[in-house]
Amino acid sequence: MFVSDIFREIEEELRRDNLLKLWARYRWHIIGVVVFALLIAGGIVAWRDYQVSQRRAEAARYAAAQSLARTGKEDDAAKLFAALAQGGGGYGVLAAFERAELMARTGDRKGAVDTYDKIAASAELDRELRDLATLLAVMHGVAEQDSKAAIDRLQPLLAQGNPWRASALDLTAAAKLKMDDRNGALEVYKQLADDTSAPQQLRARAAEMTAALAH
Repeated sequence: MFVSDIFREIEEELRRDNLLKLWARYRWHIIGVVVFALLIAGGIVAWRDYQVSQRRAEAARYAAAQSLARTGKEDDAAKLFAALAQGGGGYGVLAAFERAELMARTGDRKGAVDTYDKIAASAELDRELRDLATLLAVMHGVAEQDSKAAIDRLQPLLAQGNPWRASALDLTAAAKLKMDDRNGALEVYKQLADDTSAPQQLRARAAEMTAALAH
């Protein structure tokens, strides 16, 4: 055996002794850390499983509410949509929109507008969803609401790049017509008719309105 081998064996023995001493001194601390880590990992898995089951349950309730609405059971559907909306989350937001639309379809336009206004005021929602709620609130209340107030509410949605810009332009023109502002409506309809990013159906209707108002 070489001298270097002897020194290596001595070094390994010393290392082994040190490890045994460390284990004897800190074994309960090490065991505690390991157990804690396992508990945390298990808790994370359990929480994820719970979230998945909750989403599945919400999806089933949302589908049930839609089925009730389709079969003419509006009152039952509205109650279920309302319960889902209170729960928040993705299906809660969808349920809030569905509930408002159901109110409008059954003649409760004031209730629909109030519900859309609440969605629009939800600071935790994405801007696009809040803007959509504003658009729908104006759309369902344009007949009863003050036209100037409606135009002011729609103004932020007219910015370039806003996904609801074309519909907001269409509603703005309608509100101006309600105010007997034909020139103002004509200007907005022209803008919409020339907007290549707008849906073709809206552009075509805007072109027809432009032609009608120009005479």
